[in-house]
Amino acid sequence: MLNIFISWIQNNNIMPRKHKSHEIDQTDLDIISVLTYDAKTPYAEVAEQVGVSVGTVHGRVKKMIDLGVINGTKLSVDYDKLGFDICAFLGIYLRESSLYDSASKALKKIPEVVEAHYTTGVYSIFVKILCKDTDHLRKVLSNEIQKIEGIQRTETFISLHESINRHLMMDALDLDD
Repeated sequence: MLNIFISWIQNNNIMPRKHKSHEIDQTDLDIISVLTYDAKTPYAEVAEQVGVSVGTVHGRVKKMIDLGVINGTKLSVDYDKLGFDICAFLGIYLRESSLYDSASKALKKIPEVVEAHYTTGVYSIFVKILCKDTDHLRKVLSNEIQKIEGIQRTETFISLHESINRHLMMDALDLDD
């Protein structure tokens, strides 16, 4: 799997963006890769895995934080174990694209909405929501989302199974090519 991703990156000539004060290199990507897998990994262990000193890891992480490449850590929660059995995706049609900002602000107020993307294609906004069951989903849709000013209609897709949920595999990037 990793080799397929490496090949895709190389074949599509994808390189990390350069910043005027710091170029992200393979060592940075290796550090990100280790920390993406487990953000609690001690710097000494990161250093050992990457093959650099602890001071280098500390300095590189600080620079990447300062550059905005790393912007925090997140707790991974298994919402299914908390009783949220429904993961649904909504394609939202807006009456006018100029209503995106107001619709987006209204969507942010709905706790079940965990992602929202302004998109190209048939939908104006694509949203991911988590609900406890289908009745909860119905209530969120009809009592909250579909009442937002500017939303013309929605299409709902219920996820039956999540087969991939990962971060971009930074260790697959090779800057030497």
